[in-house]
Amino acid sequence: MKTDIQIAQEATMEPIVNVAAKLGIEEDDLELYGKYKAKLSDDLMKRVKDNPDGKLVLVTAINPTPAGEGKTTTSVGLGQAFGKLGKKAILALREPSLGPCFGIKGGAAGGGYAQVVPMEDLNLHFTGDFHAITSANNLLAALLDNHIQQGNQLCIDPRQVVWKRCLDMNDRVLRNVVVGLGSKMDGMVREDHFVITVASEIMAVLCLADDMEDLKKRLGRMIVAYSFEGKPITADDLQATGSMAALLKDALKPNLIQTLEHTPALVHGGPFANIAHGCNSVRATKMGLKLADIVVTEAGFGADLGAEKFYDIKCRMAGLKPDCVVLVATVRALKYNGGVAKADLGEPNLEALKKGIVNLEKHIENLQKYGVPIVVTLNSFVTDTEEETSYIEQFCKERGCEFALSEVWEKGGEGGIALAEKVLETFEKRESNFKVLYDESLSLKEKIETIAKEIYGADGVTYTNAANKELKRIEDLGMGDFPVCMAKTQYSLSDDQHKLGRPEGFTINVREVYASAGAGFVVVVTGAIMTMPGLPKKPAANNIDVDDNGVITGLF
Repeated sequence: MKTDIQIAQEATMEPIVNVAAKLGIEEDDLELYGKYKAKLSDDLMKRVKDNPDGKLVLVTAINPTPAGEGKTTTSVGLGQAFGKLGKKAILALREPSLGPCFGIKGGAAGGGYAQVVPMEDLNLHFTGDFHAITSANNLLAALLDNHIQQGNQLCIDPRQVVWKRCLDMNDRVLRNVVVGLGSKMDGMVREDHFVITVASEIMAVLCLADDMEDLKKRLGRMIVAYSFEGKPITADDLQATGSMAALLKDALKPNLIQTLEHTPALVHGGPFANIAHGCNSVRATKMGLKLADIVVTEAGFGADLGAEKFYDIKCRMAGLKPDCVVLVATVRALKYNGGVAKADLGEPNLEALKKGIVNLEKHIENLQKYGVPIVVTLNSFVTDTEEETSYIEQFCKERGCEFALSEVWEKGGEGGIALAEKVLETFEKRESNFKVLYDESLSLKEKIETIAKEIYGADGVTYTNAANKELKRIEDLGMGDFPVCMAKTQYSLSDDQHKLGRPEGFTINVREVYASAGAGFVVVVTGAIMTMPGLPKKPAANNIDVDDNGVITGLF
């Protein structure tokens, strides 16, 4: 069996100018990064802004397991299937991060015959967006520490610096560091921290900004520290906004690449849904809606994280109204939720499936709260039995969901036609009555508790003293109307990654809260979740290599 990277490397790519032409995009609207990658110009967005919007499809999933679900693979395969059916479709996806690619994943560009290409570029440096975000983040950090060193006219309290440095790599030893050691000229000694680049507020700002004007407004109001008097100090106060915007000028433009079957794909922005808001950029999604009849987008991790944030943060802020949501599951993952060990998932086990399907059930119930029609798709494996598949299909239909089997990993677009047809049927027969879960006027605690109870199934929420104090401060500063962005483990509906299935009788534990004033939401950190991940005992990097001809191996 060929690996994902072998399939990708053997593919014949179309020049990106030809892919763009399918969408009516001329070469002058492209900023080319070689033959197969391009950024879309600002002029193009201005020119198409009055075009009617296409249909918007969100792809989400059950909680991820070691067995795999295939959310990105399904998204890509669905986009390819629409192409097979003669529909003008486009993908709007997130960029992978180097950290997980070299840490736990090995790559994130879909799989099998449902991939976006060039796969190696995408999983490595791509067009440099993440590097630009990292540079802008660390420029602000450097300006902040320099201001403290050079007289500290803003009276910044070094004990109340909240801006963290970042790196696009999993590096656990950088979570907590001391900076400024050495002589007096080496800066003020203080504790500092690193987050992974995708957790930087600049990533969120880039993804949520409408244009350069909006980007600069958002950058400018980011809070970096508090003064001795408790006054928030912003990037504008440090006169950092213009230089950060200059670094992000090109990163703001969506990237255009293609699938193995030459379906156009806008891949832009890359926040994780377990520690950030988990969606691709508003600009890419909106541009896709103006260029195509159907946009397929995905949100990170399970629906308790990605879909919730897509709806309650991104759609709320950007005025998006999804027409259909595709919920991805696998027989293997549901059996894992039912207590079967990873090594035994290939064995038929209807009883374990019946036990583990409660995870799918909860995600269906959650998504129904938003009023968007649901199509459940089963990403098929050769070890699945007809009995297991039929049981899941019947289970979904009893709950008012459409159902389709997906074979896109093996068959590409052809294997996604059944799913695509169900989505098209949904457009015709079922109206989307999208609504957000909570009102902005609720207090921050009420918003947190709504998500915890309604989406996670918790009995309630507990807060550390530090979290309580910060929530009060944020509300006192006038940011109580912000939506909340929950940082929580992706592996469970609860904040304990070991509680599989549909946990009950638990509370959500909030240990840290901070305002992302530029992004326009409040981050709520729960359980043991880390904003700087670490590497596993055997990192994916150990299997990655490049030969004398420049051919990369080991990326999935």
